[in-house]
Amino acid sequence: MNLHEYQGKSILKKYGVSIQEGNVVSSLENVISSANKLSEETGTSWFVVKAQIHAGGRGKGTVTETGSKGVVIAKGIDKLESAVKGILGGHLVTAQTSDKGKKVNKVLIAEDAYAPDFDKTSEFYMSVLLNRDTSKNIIMYSTEGGMNIEEVAEKTPHLIFKEEIDPSVGIQAFQCRNIAFNLGLEGKAFKEMMKFVKSLYSAYEGCDASLFEINPVLKTCDDRIIAVDAKVSLDDNALYRHPEYAQMRDLEEEDPIDVEADQAGLNYVNLDGNVGCMVNGAGLAMASMDIIKQSGGDPANFLDVGGTANADRVEKAFNIILKDPNVKGILVNIFGGIVRCDRVANGIVQAYKNIGNIPVPIIVRLQGTNSVEAKSIIDNSGLNVHSAITLREAADKVKELVN
Repeated sequence: MNLHEYQGKSILKKYGVSIQEGNVVSSLENVISSANKLSEETGTSWFVVKAQIHAGGRGKGTVTETGSKGVVIAKGIDKLESAVKGILGGHLVTAQTSDKGKKVNKVLIAEDAYAPDFDKTSEFYMSVLLNRDTSKNIIMYSTEGGMNIEEVAEKTPHLIFKEEIDPSVGIQAFQCRNIAFNLGLEGKAFKEMMKFVKSLYSAYEGCDASLFEINPVLKTCDDRIIAVDAKVSLDDNALYRHPEYAQMRDLEEEDPIDVEADQAGLNYVNLDGNVGCMVNGAGLAMASMDIIKQSGGDPANFLDVGGTANADRVEKAFNIILKDPNVKGILVNIFGGIVRCDRVANGIVQAYKNIGNIPVPIIVRLQGTNSVEAKSIIDNSGLNVHSAITLREAADKVKELVN
């Protein structure tokens, strides 16, 4: 689950990480009062207005309606309303969004952490994530933080440093020192960075995150180390341990089809192909996708209905698959172990009738308990549904029926 910047910063602050302070607003009515409150708390007179969407590259992105950037400096409270108007409610297009962009429903009004002496500040990059090759957590960091970090990784990879951490031991003091040293810090900034790294890693572990990316980490002109941005992804499988974080989910930032599938309890991933897949079990789903590919088609999705393939569940799965205009056929591949195949077949027939005229052919392979009865139900349904026994036969029917 992805979080907004202001949500990620609230978690960081909870774990003792110094952050760029700010207040989030969703309407123009609250802009001045939020800015006045922030000014009282931090002493800032300049503000940074940041679009809150689930996408990176906001500083380089453009709001289509106004031409404003996604991150704007307001040099004084009198400039703040116009800066917010240029972003709030518009559609921000970045390198990580579609051409339509994402609608900005909230903006973060933050202190200008670079004041009063921009030339004495330094930007760093830092992220914490899992290295799946070694089963260890890894801190990636660089002296070249800021908006061009992708170019740094591509053109000057020697400027990207890594520190691997054994999760059974945790981060050690010498590792924090290594990071501060490689970033070229000394004195107060060196000690501040050590504290920052330790607290950041504690936040990563404490909230069961899959990613914490801070870009930039800022060394201020008075040698404080603070998080100016925060890109945070939490492990969905661990949210039951953190109900307070689960409430941070912003459904408006997610694909409506993904939200619908999640609410229906379906494991769904949209792909770019032309053959929809409805399968029970991840392994069988992967095999089905492979056989579609071998038959000359392309899977349009990964959809696992789980062990309860009843009529209601099948109908929801069909509706989700059919929302993809690229789907020219659907392969249903169910193994009846826990669930009986004849019940699944009746569920498919009932779902088909409930939906009405399904404009694409459906190939059904049901194997397991009562598979013979299931095939008979499909064959005698009178619907545009075709039965298959083996995977190869199913693949041949996909090739035959889907152009």
